[in-house]
Amino acid sequence: MDMDMDQAIELTLEQDFSLRNFADMVQKMSREQAQAFLIEQHRLMMVQKTMYQEILKHEWKLDSNFATR
Repeated sequence: MDMDMDQAIELTLEQDFSLRNFADMVQKMSREQAQAFLIEQHRLMMVQKTMYQEILKHEWKLDSNFATR
């Protein structure tokens, strides 16, 4: 995400608090813990992206079942 996009989308107060909490938690981790945590977070982001794509395909009727109707 580029800086313009980051500036255009601001976090809510609750999200900002959550981010600060998250940063505090990560600061207390060992290097190994932080690396493992980062890898898991990346995996979860990929799963979330795939789920969103599947939901959009279904909502926009782009799934493979649509072609057979």
